[in-house]
Amino acid sequence: MNEARTALITGASRGIGAAIAARLQSEGVRVLSPSSKVLDLASTSSIDTYLAQLTDPIDILVNNAGINRLGSIDEISGKDFEEVIQVNLLGHFRLTQGLAKGMKTRRYGRIVNISSIWSFVTRERRVTYSAAKAGLNGLTRALALELAPYHIMVNAVAPGYINTELTKKNNMPEALERIAEEIPLGRLGEPSEVAECVAFLCSPKNSYMTGQVIVLDGGYLCR
Repeated sequence: MNEARTALITGASRGIGAAIAARLQSEGVRVLSPSSKVLDLASTSSIDTYLAQLTDPIDILVNNAGINRLGSIDEISGKDFEEVIQVNLLGHFRLTQGLAKGMKTRRYGRIVNISSIWSFVTRERRVTYSAAKAGLNGLTRALALELAPYHIMVNAVAPGYINTELTKKNNMPEALERIAEEIPLGRLGEPSEVAECVAFLCSPKNSYMTGQVIVLDGGYLCR
């Protein structure tokens, strides 16, 4: 289906990223999933070095890696804020900027940014994460407009509560039960469900959708 395309996925060692990698591989896509030691989005020099050593053209880019620093405006330091923006937004921009050059030359590309429902709504102590993800949504739309003449589709997927180890680590079992009750579909989403959406956006079947931020939250934001 994907004509031996090559995809680069950041943050693919576990959770949503791992599910996306597996799903694309099942479609015959060659997947590159560098570790943070090989591609450190917090480091401009690391990004530049990684881009310089790439030998194969990248057709698909999934910007999935991210970090979080929880805290109120009085608790979050400038360093905390800068680190989250660097990894969750600026690092993705720099990586996209480097790879888009080849996509423009080949006049083909699929870019998917993994955003979050916390880019639309928020909760206490999420100032850094919400700001970064909202910025990623804006970046998605701006890049979609700029790259459309080169047949490069740029979209974002904004998951809600997804059943990952990180979600379980950050929430007690009782809290997860309450969260599931707040979701109209009555359960958390699965990484494979996010991966299905991303797989479509990355495929040639997506021939007209660009500049969109698709929410996968079981209806959570409808309330």
